[in-house]
Amino acid sequence: MARKRKKDKYWIQKAIKRKGQLHRDLGVPPGQKIPISKIRAAAKRNDDVGRRARLALTLMKLAKRRKKRRTKRRK
Repeated sequence: MARKRKKDKYWIQKAIKRKGQLHRDLGVPPGQKIPISKIRAAAKRNDDVGRRARLALTLMKLAKRRKKRRTKRRK
């Protein structure tokens, strides 16, 4: 029987190497929200900017799921 691998609790911290780089790549000042339309457009690119944009979309989905779970538990 195969052993289960321990989940890495802090994988996001390791995935993000350059904080704020997506802001700089898309020309959005730090501290302002990046429009989702810009993130989706950048996600179609086939370079580092596209990879960062796809990760941003994934993290947004994770945050939504986590928020849903918390509201269900409170009820």
